[in-house]
Order: sequence, then structure tokens, then C-alpha cells
Amino acid sequence: MAGQVCTSPELLDYVREMSLRNDEVLAGLRAETAGMPMLQAMLVQPEEAQFLALLVRLTGASRVLEIGTFTGYSSLCMARALPPGGRVVTCDISERWTSVATRYWEVAGVEDRIGLRLGDAAQTLKALIQESGPGSFDLAFVDADKANYRSYYEDALELVRPGGTLVLDNTLYFGKVVDPAAQDPDTAAIRELNTLLRDDDRVEISMLPVADGITIAHKKA
Repeated sequence: MAGQVCTSPELLDYVREMSLRNDEVLAGLRAETAGMPMLQAMLVQPEEAQFLALLVRLTGASRVLEIGTFTGYSSLCMARALPPGGRVVTCDISERWTSVATRYWEVAGVEDRIGLRLGDAAQTLKALIQESGPGSFDLAFVDADKANYRSYYEDALELVRPGGTLVLDNTLYFGKVVDPAAQDPDTAAIRELNTLLRDDDRVEISMLPVADGITIAHKKA
């Protein structure tokens, strides 16, 4: 039986050639984000964003929560996958980054499907719990500052309905989670989250060695 395939740059190029459904809007957004010094690493991989859009379609999600907008690539992909009347609520702290996002959402014709919340994510999530109530979202995608991942997970789990889906990005964190010498706060926070997810009987999980690590959690009914 074959083991895990090591993803070389050539193999990744092949994956994208065979499966990636790209267009000028997405390519333009990636190109503009790539011009931001030191920030390109924050952009979700295109095949991961396409996978998120597929999850939205497969689960029939009509209310999607995103924690961490950045320049709006994943928001755009998920918004395109929504059924009629569906909506993505996405939150970020940066007006600079999200101003790029809103321009591309408009070009893509999905701005009416996306609600942007600017401000501290922890406060935004508490406000959403008060406004919409627990269980008011079908799917949540967490891709924000790592130090607060545990708090984001708990609030997102409350906001997602029973039977809903949570997707947590960067759960392998550049491979540093298995490096004993890596004791920085972000790596420690991801390790803590991974242990919590492993032992959390409120959800069923699968950690996938895709991109920087993705963990999918299904909230039990």
C-alpha cells in the first residue's frame, strides 16, 4: 500500500493543472496580494480555497462564518459556492487588507453575499452570538492569528449548528508542531488546539496534511 506522497513543487503544479478552476479575478487577487511584502504567506492556497468552496456546496451551507479575511480570496470562493440567498460573514481587524478584498468581491459580483465585520475577532464573535444566537451558521472557517485559535474555535463551535462543519487552517503550522525546539507562542497555541480537537467529544475530526494542515471538525448532533 502506498504511503503519504511528498508534495514537490512539480507535483503541486500538476495538481493545480489537473484540478484548479481558476479565472482572471482570482488570478488578479493572488497577484496583487503577492505584491504585499512579507504578507504573501498569509494567503490561502488556491486549491485549499477551491476545496472550501466544494465543502460549501457538498454540505449545502447557506450561512458561512469566516474568521480571518485578509485580502478576501477564500471569502470570494465560498461566496460563489453559496445557494441563492446564502451569505458569508467574515471578520478581520485590518481595513487595509480588506479594502483589497472588497474591490475584488465587487468585480466578482459577490459583494452582496458577503458581510464584512471590521474589528477585534473575539469581540465580533461574541456580538454574533448575541445577535444571531447559537447554531446560526452551517460552516465556519478559522484562519486568523494563531495565539487566539482556541478561543475562536470555542466561539465558532457555539455559532455552528449541530451537524455543521468547522474548518481550521494551519494546524501543522509550517511543520513546527513536531519540532521540540519550536516553542514560540503561535506554535504552542496550535499544539494546544490540536490536542483539544483530538480529545473533544463534541466533534468528529479529520486532520489532513494539505497545504499547511487543515483539520475538519463535524459538530455532533
